[in-house]
Amino acid sequence: MAAVLGRSAARFADFLRDHAPLLRKLQWCVVGVYAFLLIVPALLPLPDNAASVFNNLTILAQFAFWGIWWPFVLVSIPLLGRAWCGWLCPEGMLTEWASERGRGRSIPKWMRWGGWPFVAFALTTVYGQLVSVYQYPLAVLAVLGGSTMAAMVVGYLYGRNKRVWCKYLCPVNGVFNLLAKLAPWHFKVDEEAWRHPVIRIEPVNCAPLVPLRHMKGAGDCHVCGRCSGYRGAIALTPRSPEQEIVKIATGDAWQTALICFGLMGIAIGAFLWSASPWFVTVKQWAATWLVEHDILWPLLDNAPWFILTHYPEMNDSFSWLDGAGILLFVVGCTVCVGGVAFAALWLADRVAPAGPGGGPLAGVHRLAQALIPAAGIGVFLGLSATTVTLLGHEGVSTGWADPVRFTLLTLAVGWSLRLLWRLLAQRAVAWPRRLGAWLLAAAGLAPFCAAWVLFFAVW
Repeated sequence: MAAVLGRSAARFADFLRDHAPLLRKLQWCVVGVYAFLLIVPALLPLPDNAASVFNNLTILAQFAFWGIWWPFVLVSIPLLGRAWCGWLCPEGMLTEWASERGRGRSIPKWMRWGGWPFVAFALTTVYGQLVSVYQYPLAVLAVLGGSTMAAMVVGYLYGRNKRVWCKYLCPVNGVFNLLAKLAPWHFKVDEEAWRHPVIRIEPVNCAPLVPLRHMKGAGDCHVCGRCSGYRGAIALTPRSPEQEIVKIATGDAWQTALICFGLMGIAIGAFLWSASPWFVTVKQWAATWLVEHDILWPLLDNAPWFILTHYPEMNDSFSWLDGAGILLFVVGCTVCVGGVAFAALWLADRVAPAGPGGGPLAGVHRLAQALIPAAGIGVFLGLSATTVTLLGHEGVSTGWADPVRFTLLTLAVGWSLRLLWRLLAQRAVAWPRRLGAWLLAAAGLAPFCAAWVLFFAVW
């Protein structure tokens, strides 16, 4: 069976390589649809309460972006690798197109900084909440359209026929890189065949700047198929979804930050604040205190729409206090959920140390890779909440949603616990210490699970 799957995967990758012009035409079609749904709704009046996905383009675009597009792009990454990036992503297509016609400058040192995936994700996530990106087309145009314009500018200025934006600055590059480590496929490099090629060698343009000869995992690969069969050494190959986490991935400080503080902290805060009664209670207390002390400017809702949500015709405008409250709520979730998860990993690494080498936190970064399934399902649950809400507005029964949500959450957390055990099993410590470390790391996921129980079952 494995041999059959391997041959089928290799043939499919060769098909992608040999039909690159067809794939590019498909990408241009996606760019057209993306541009239409991004720009046209921003030019139309805001929908009224009677509008639906069947009679209003703005609601249709909202459902397309936040009900279907982003939730199921996330689902596709652990299943197919970063095929979305290589086959369909409009930003990837446009930045490469611009790079083909651009100035071809060398990539500056500041752009290669390893923290951009975390910083870009954090800033985009928080800013999207401040301007209500899930609700209003102007906010979508600012967030997604701004990102697309930046991708084209970066493509025009730097690299030649490359996706420099995707490699270094894309706000979801870090997330996709992590989730792709779970993919059951990857382009495997045969080092012996590379050293002694027996077929004609033709140049390959790896747009996402992956060092092909030393490619070990699927995190950076866009699955475009261009390198399939190169030097007779590269082939799309099935593998265990756990292989990269257990045998290859080591992680680093920024990946750990993105897993614990980004996906399990900032993202949860961004999803939960609007449903939290705690947020309302604290905001009311703060407003009362401000009025009593004659400090009224934080209660004003005079910020423009591109800084804080401001749609008075919809009776929806954020005050400066609202904006500050959202930021503080996100910070609180980052500390209480992401911080606890990180502290638990640190304690687990102290109980069952990884051994010398790699720096004082190398063992923590290695263990953090096991949390990718749980962190990933958290983002999917948050995004798919919009899907369920929109379906409910269209009269679709959503009674199935909570059982499905908690099933997915249980499976993902269970997978993370299994990966933790497998990683700890590689350490030369007695089994009681290994078990103690595993229990500590497992306890660190308790606030993460509790947050979703509050969101879906309590609030």
